[in-house]
Amino acid sequence: MATSTPPRNMAVPLAAFVAGAVVALLVGVFGKVHDPTLAGTTTFGFRTVIDMKVVLSVVIGVLAVLQLVGALWIYGKLGAPAWVGTAHRISGAVAVALIMVVAYHCLWALGLETGTFASGAPVPTRTVVHGVLGCVLIGAVVIKVVAVRSRHAPGWFLPVAGGLLFTLVVVVVLTSAVWYIGAHGWPGSGGYG
Repeated sequence: MATSTPPRNMAVPLAAFVAGAVVALLVGVFGKVHDPTLAGTTTFGFRTVIDMKVVLSVVIGVLAVLQLVGALWIYGKLGAPAWVGTAHRISGAVAVALIMVVAYHCLWALGLETGTFASGAPVPTRTVVHGVLGCVLIGAVVIKVVAVRSRHAPGWFLPVAGGLLFTLVVVVVLTSAVWYIGAHGWPGSGGYG
């Protein structure tokens, strides 16, 4: 008796992309209508919320690169030791948790800034790109979680969801932590912040 494989169809990726888009939109709306506190709820022992977000964002960036290497190992592009699958799942879960912590503090403290500040000065393009793509990143997390958990999606869905999430993490980290370090130095090193 042969075992049958579950049917693979476009319903799962389509539903995941719709759900991700809705989540990104809702996060953006919250960021836009929420009255920013200009302070976070915790600093996790760092001097300021900005210091915490910069350091955690760098950690997220490193974890994203490790996720890429792990995925290449798992998909047979590199020779994989037996522990890679477990390390990949754990580092992915840690990365998602840190993304949520940083995103929460960004939205709670700063909101989604577009257009002009209250002073009338225009919001810098980097800030707008970072904020909008940060919201899209949260939607991409939803898509990736669905892709990881689905057994009925086409084979291309998981690598595409992972690639989308990786790309967004890189751009969001570049427009936040890397920009900050370039402009002000490492947090707590005597620079701004």
